[in-house]
Amino acid sequence: MGPSRDTCIFCDIINKKAPAEIIFENEDVISVLDVHPIHYGHALVIPKHHSRDFLDLPEQLFPPMMHAARIVARALVEEYQLEGYNIFSNNGEVAGQTVFHFHLHITPRHADDNIRFVLNLKRYAGNDLGEAGLRLRQRVHHLLHR
Repeated sequence: MGPSRDTCIFCDIINKKAPAEIIFENEDVISVLDVHPIHYGHALVIPKHHSRDFLDLPEQLFPPMMHAARIVARALVEEYQLEGYNIFSNNGEVAGQTVFHFHLHITPRHADDNIRFVLNLKRYAGNDLGEAGLRLRQRVHHLLHR
């Protein structure tokens, strides 16, 4: 289930009860350097509101999160002369989430960094693509009209 805000390392960082290298902060969001980076400069963008994952994040925090992510990404690109970067979020233990307070990773990328996403891409059989699209459109419609 993950920790509550009483035991959350990110909440401790937000409340200045735990050390962190803060690179951006405003009333809604804080960004810190990851202490276990994929590459130097790997940053985390964290909402100050404790939300377990993306689906728990209040919608009004989407714009401040993306604004902060863009500022931090631009700073990384300029400081490290990056040709690329990844922005991602792990949601749920099976997806690799280890701190159960929603956050975005911004990871510098380099042409020779030897990071590869090894995927076993699938193909829909027959009309499975259309059927999946129909079911998901119906689910989206249901969610929008509850």
